[in-house]
Amino acid sequence: MKRQFQLFLIAIMFYTRIPIRVNVSYTDEKLNASTRYFPLIGYVVGAISFIGFYLTQFILPIELAILASFIVGILTTGAFHEDGLADFFDGFGGGWTTEKILDIMKDSRVGTYGMVASIVQLAIKFYTLFYLVNMMLPFGMHWIFLLFIIYHSLARFTAIQLCFLLDYVRLDETSKAKPIAKKQSWKEILGVYIFGLFPVSILILQFPLFLGVFIPIMFLIFYFKSYLKQWIGGYTGDCLGAVEQIAEGVILLTILALWKYISFDILP
Repeated sequence: MKRQFQLFLIAIMFYTRIPIRVNVSYTDEKLNASTRYFPLIGYVVGAISFIGFYLTQFILPIELAILASFIVGILTTGAFHEDGLADFFDGFGGGWTTEKILDIMKDSRVGTYGMVASIVQLAIKFYTLFYLVNMMLPFGMHWIFLLFIIYHSLARFTAIQLCFLLDYVRLDETSKAKPIAKKQSWKEILGVYIFGLFPVSILILQFPLFLGVFIPIMFLIFYFKSYLKQWIGGYTGDCLGAVEQIAEGVILLTILALWKYISFDILP
């Protein structure tokens, strides 16, 4: 149990900016093993983002409360995945060879493709959350809390599938994603599935219609598996960040599309 707690703390240290005051011995092997808790980090970020929304909605309009949840979430992760999204679109938008794509993604500067992708992604998340929050609010704040947990954890579950299906393509050890690129054991894979699917299973158990959320998720996983294999032969940390961000938008859009078919008279 102590080792598992250490692995969870390492995941917190790697994927967020949350300060950890406990002395934790770090190794690449432990970081690799902590991958099982990647979707669980979605619980943490989702809960913190919800708190930002919940507190500000008492004094601000819903639109600004949603923006506050974005700000809190970005500060929590240090824009870890948003940075990957921008680098990914710059790399694949401006590069036509594997070497050029990887070079551009490694560049810390943000180009036109990355900027536009970031704006579109934030707009999609903002408007889908705005409509979902307004639709769910009459039926209780707990639905909105569950929504925040689901879209953060399920998006991370989606992104980490690439680690199981593809090889890491960076040749150097300087990349921050390199340790998690090593082969995963069945424990890491099982942990990812347990923590990644638990929140959405709560929704599905009450409303089986939401099984439909897995259709676009499966499409994303296998599309990016094929696309990345074709262009660069595998994945990088920026690719994981991009898929996580795209998955957030897709999950929210799917839930929004399905929610209107729920029979509200059976809601508590």
